[in-house]
Amino acid sequence: MKIHEYQAKGLLAKYSVPVPRGEVCFTPDEAESAAKALGGKVVVKAQIHAGGRGKGGGVKLAHSVDEAVERTKQILGMTLITHQTGPEGRLVKRVLVEEQLPIAKEFYLGITLDRATGKNVVMASSEGGVEIEEVAAHSPEKILKEPLEPGLGLGAYQARKLAFGIGIPAASVNAAVATMQALVKAYDAYDCSLAEINPLILTGDGRVVALDAKVTLDDNALFRHKDLLELRDFEEEDPLEVEASKFSLNYIKLDGNVACMVNGAGLAMATMDIIKYAGGSPANFLDVGGGANADQIKNAFRILLSDPSVKAVLINIFGGILRCDVLATGVVNAARELGFKIPVVVRMEGTNVEEGKKILVESGFNFMVADGMKDAAEKVVAVAQ
Repeated sequence: MKIHEYQAKGLLAKYSVPVPRGEVCFTPDEAESAAKALGGKVVVKAQIHAGGRGKGGGVKLAHSVDEAVERTKQILGMTLITHQTGPEGRLVKRVLVEEQLPIAKEFYLGITLDRATGKNVVMASSEGGVEIEEVAAHSPEKILKEPLEPGLGLGAYQARKLAFGIGIPAASVNAAVATMQALVKAYDAYDCSLAEINPLILTGDGRVVALDAKVTLDDNALFRHKDLLELRDFEEEDPLEVEASKFSLNYIKLDGNVACMVNGAGLAMATMDIIKYAGGSPANFLDVGGGANADQIKNAFRILLSDPSVKAVLINIFGGILRCDVLATGVVNAARELGFKIPVVVRMEGTNVEEGKKILVESGFNFMVADGMKDAAEKVVAVAQ
């Protein structure tokens, strides 16, 4: 679950990560009050779930209260387009009005899971303010890493190694060490999958401050953090993805016209690949899971068909926990209730596969039953075109 910058800073501040003074505002009047309280010299930052806001015009400096109000009027209501939003952009409905700080140097600090080692890893770089992917591509030697042993956190010696390695002045190393350790504690406490400060700044008077913050919470751990559920902003998420989550369906919208319904993330990835190989383009990633029932299948169909770009549906199921006859029954029931007209290609193997195929053939609907994944992909791409 992604959250806004101001929410991320609020969480990190509870663990003593130093952040600028600021206030989230939904109207120019609120921005005026916030700017007055902060002394007039502020930064107005659009709050959307995407990076690159500054390049898109969503971050503006203001040197007075009146200028802060004007900047807020410019940003609120704009459709902000960045490299992460796609060409459709995101509508800005709130801004963070924050004090300006004297920046002497910018750094990068982040924590995420290193899947190669199976451990969380702290990353730091002297190249703050730059997308970490760009640093990794062009100057990988400038990214320093320290693995975290489970239950031990970040040792002071590790933090000092990172601080000196990225060029933190000796007088500010202790502050940097404290900030790094505080970030690790917050990351663990909130069950994050990503915590990123870019930039982490050194001020003119030697302070270390998180000028920006990005936090992603692990959905699978939210049952332990009921209080964090209120931070979810449904308006920043794709409506179909929100709807799918209500039925425990893993759905991600894509740009193609062939809808995919699959059980198992690996099979879903292979299905999207083979659709591309056959000359088509997948419209989504949809994993109904191994234990899906007929009702979930129906809702999955409803969500797939809510996408107007979908011209055909490929169902690719391996019948293990989800039996093929249960899938076929769900598909037929969905066809009767939803009355859809677009072509449906079904490839299934596994438990009760013959019963499943019989249910489809005798349903009265024109389902195309494929013989293998290659045949399924070729059929669905042909009918989608």
